[in-house]
This record gives sequence, C-alpha cells and structure tokens, in this order.
Amino acid sequence: MMKILVGFSRIFVAALFLFSGFIKLNDPLGFSYKLQEYFSEGVLNMEFLIPFALLMAVFLCVFEIIVGITLLLGYLPKFTIWSLLGMIVFFTFLTFYSAYFNKVTDCGCFGDALPLTPWESFTKDVILLVFILILFFGRKYITPILPETSHKWIVFVSFSICLAFAYQVLMHLPTFDFRAYKIGTNIEEGMSVPEGAPEAEFKYFWKFDVDGKEEIVTTSGEYPQVDGKYIGVETEMINEGYIPPIHDFAIEKGGRDYTSEFLNKENVVLIVMYNLSKSEGEGMNTLKGITDKAMSQGYDVIGLTASSPQEVSQKKEQYNLSFDFYSTDETALKTILRSNPGIVKLNKGTITEKLHWNDVDKLILDKVEPSKPLINEQLKSQLDSVAKLDQKFRKLMQAQTIEERDSIAKLVGATEKEATTDLWLQQSAIDSSNTVFIEQVFKKYGYPGKSLVGEPANKTAWFVIQHSNKINEYLPLIKKAGEDDEIPFRLVAMMEDRHLMSIGKEQVYGTQGMTLNHNTNAPIKIIWPIKDVENVNQRRENAGYDTTVEEYAKRLYGDTFEYKAYTLEEVEKLKEKAN
Repeated sequence: MMKILVGFSRIFVAALFLFSGFIKLNDPLGFSYKLQEYFSEGVLNMEFLIPFALLMAVFLCVFEIIVGITLLLGYLPKFTIWSLLGMIVFFTFLTFYSAYFNKVTDCGCFGDALPLTPWESFTKDVILLVFILILFFGRKYITPILPETSHKWIVFVSFSICLAFAYQVLMHLPTFDFRAYKIGTNIEEGMSVPEGAPEAEFKYFWKFDVDGKEEIVTTSGEYPQVDGKYIGVETEMINEGYIPPIHDFAIEKGGRDYTSEFLNKENVVLIVMYNLSKSEGEGMNTLKGITDKAMSQGYDVIGLTASSPQEVSQKKEQYNLSFDFYSTDETALKTILRSNPGIVKLNKGTITEKLHWNDVDKLILDKVEPSKPLINEQLKSQLDSVAKLDQKFRKLMQAQTIEERDSIAKLVGATEKEATTDLWLQQSAIDSSNTVFIEQVFKKYGYPGKSLVGEPANKTAWFVIQHSNKINEYLPLIKKAGEDDEIPFRLVAMMEDRHLMSIGKEQVYGTQGMTLNHNTNAPIKIIWPIKDVENVNQRRENAGYDTTVEEYAKRLYGDTFEYKAYTLEEVEKLKEKAN
C-alpha cells in the first residue's frame, strides 16, 4: 500500500513542480515582480533582497524543474526529498502569512496561467506538504527508472535547456502569454463589466451608544433605525463581485484622461516604460529611430510611464525622443509588457503586436493615414458659446450710429434694454463669468487647444484671458500651447506684449498701442516702446505676422499714421504732458 502511495505521490509532486517551474520560467520577470512584492516593507520587510529578485526568480524556477526531474528519475533521492520538503515548508509558511495577514493577493505559484487566491495557495501547499511527507517517510520506495549513469546527463541537459529558455524569454518576451494583455486582446472590452455580473457585497457594522452601552447593528448598507447616539461604522467585503480582467489601465496627462481617445484610434504605437530610471540604456537608444519611422508612416506614437514629469523631460532630452509621454499605473505597465522599454501596437484598442526592445526591427510599420484628433464636442460647444459672449457687448461698443447699434444688437442677441444700458459694465460681468469657466477648463484639460476642440474654438480661452486680469498667471500655459501648435503663436506674442506693457516694460513684437489725451480733441496715439526695435519685424515674421510694425500701426490707427519708435522714458514724459 505504501509503495502505491509513494508511486502516486512521486508522479503527482513531480508533475506539479515541473508545471509550476516551467510556467514561472516562461515569465521569470513576472515572478521577480512577485518576489519583490514579498520582499517589500509591508510584507516580509526584506528590501535588501529586492535587487536580487530576478536572479532568485530564475534560480527557483530552474530548481523546481530540476527537483521535479530528479524525483521522476529517482536520482539523488535524499537530496531531492529534503529539497522538496524545505521548499514546501517555506512556501506553506509564506502563503499562510500572506493569506492570514492579507499581504499578497496572488502568490504567483503558477504565474498568470492559473491565478490563486492566498487561501487557495495555502490549501494547495498543505496538500503538497502531505504528499511530500509521504515521499519523505517512504523514500526507500523511490527507485531509479533509468540506468543511473544516464541521470546526471539528463539533469545536465535539462539544466542547460532551462537556462537557455530563461535567457530567451528575458531577451525577448515570454513564449506563452497568459496575461490579460496578450495579442488579440481588446483593452476596452477587457475593462468592461458584463451585464448581470455579480456586484461587490459588503457588510456594514454600525456602532451606537444606547443608554451608555455600545451596540453594533449589522446591515447590507442601509442606515439602521436605532434609538441611540451614532458612533461610527466599519465595513467588511463579503463578496468582491466581478472584476474585469483589465481594471487598472488608464492613459492620463495633466489631469486629463486620454484612454478612450487612444483606444479608438486605428494605428497607435505605445512605448511602454514603467520606470524610466530602470529602463535599459541600450533599449532607449533604439527608440529614436523606430519611433521617428513610425510617426513618418502615419502612426500615433506615445510613451506610457509611471515616472515623474522631471524624469520624462530628462530622458526625452537625453535620447532626443520626439514623442509625448503619458501616465499609466506602474503595475499595469509591468503586466502589459515584460520589457523596459518595449513596444505595443494597437488598432482601435486591440493589441496587434508586442515586442521587446531587442526585436524592434520586427515591428511591422505599413504606411497608414495619420489619424485625426478626436474633438471634445461638448467642450467645443461650450467654448463656442463663451466666444460669442466674449464679443457680445464689445461689438455693440463699436457702433457709431443708433441704426448700426440696433443692427449689431440683433446679430449678438442683445435686447433693447441691454443695448441702451452701460455696455462696459455688462461686458465686465460676462468677462468675470467667462474667466471662472475657463479656469475650470484649465484645471481639467490644460489649455483647450485645437487637438481637443478644433479651430476656431481653440482661440476662445486665449480671448477670455486676454480680456481678464489673469494674463500674468496663465501666460506660461498660453506660451506652452503656442509652442505645441495648439494655438497660433502670434496670439501668444500679442498676450506677451500686453503683459509687458501692463508692467511698464518694453514689448517684444510691437502689437500693443496706447492713446494718450484720448478724452481731448488732440489724442496722442503711439505704439508702445519695443525692445530691440531694429529686429522687431523679423520677430514678427517668426511669430506668424504678415505685416511689419509700420504696416500694423497704419492698420491700427489709419493710413495717415506715421510710426515712431518711442522709448519708455519718452512715453513717461508724454504721459506727464497729457496729464
């Protein structure tokens, strides 16, 4: 009977160790992430081992396979049994610790091929421990199945194959992909919850002080009717419900979520780098050529990282990278691709290719039509309304006659009362309201440029800030929008000039004028002093203006106006004279 038990246990334990070892050896990097989780401060507090996690992962995977083979062969039975017993005792302790203290939600025993909960892992290890104890006490029945002279060669060849396989998957990608982001997966579908899927269930423990005694009332969420003073409430999850295979993927930048936008585009290349400080330098050097080629072929190329904007800026400059970076959860990026950096190609959210940086030359880059930016129609509509309000009473102020005023009033939707009341007061109230709205837009989206709202809605925020007292606060944001071609740079130039004039400094592009003595019959009209006036027309051309400062001055003040370059000191004297 014991011989039969030992024989069955021998096959069962060997098969399980071979399966477990091979699955993890197929993805040693993934197993090393799990070891890092165990070594972290919140679990075993052995952070000094984290740098050696990958080396340990490969060793443990190979060792599992080798002891599985030696157990089947009956080679070195004493060493094999003691090794199995030592490993299973350690793993049983580890899984119990994880389960009891809820430290690690998945032990990683079978990689991503067969995820187990902590208690399932512990149960599996207890069962294995029983079978290994049977082998331990019945080890005299473990006899060789082949001539002993062949054992060492079989073990040596197996060991060599394991190392070669580990090297292959580390230098490329796992041969078998069991993760939620395997080729052919549609990410958006992977994030969806099917209709009728079980929802998470909780128990609520409500604490009340009833006549000086603490009472706890348990409900499913509803507030209990208790004659007592409420103290507090605690919750306990009793059923976590359905969790989609993909639940932590998002593409964000500047507080805005771009996930849907990129998952709906046809030709997207993702450069995945979960941590830029840990990205392999040789891999980073390969990115410039392949990403430039992808963009020239019409693909949208973006980088996904969990690193800080400072690190992103430093790496972009160091490696001369021309694509933009977006933020994504580090764990999600590690799960998507076992390469840092690595490449993922998407077609409307479906993964069509995944490549290690060593294999970038295999990336298929057919010539495609560049995608058009997806416009936020709701925000565009709101900005269009704001643009009309921004000009509502300004247009009325330009009316020279009553007839012209009435005609403009109809165009801008102003009532007779509005058209005959203090126009500037009414416009000031609108400007204040518009500014508050635009500031909220800035917080949510950054500058709403042409890639977000199209043209001409991309100019609305500029007009609102130009007409506000917030130019100093938002000029850096406006400048960035101009540099990114989200708005015409000539608008940035105009705002910068207005800001410089408001603080009494020389303007740069010559876009701002001033009228002195404007309440008299002899007003003095000037172009505000310009820094390096000799080269202003070249700066104007570079900024996108099609007129010289002299031509612009005539357009501003009439064909008879002759431009004169004033200094700040001369303007001050004119102001004193005007007063």
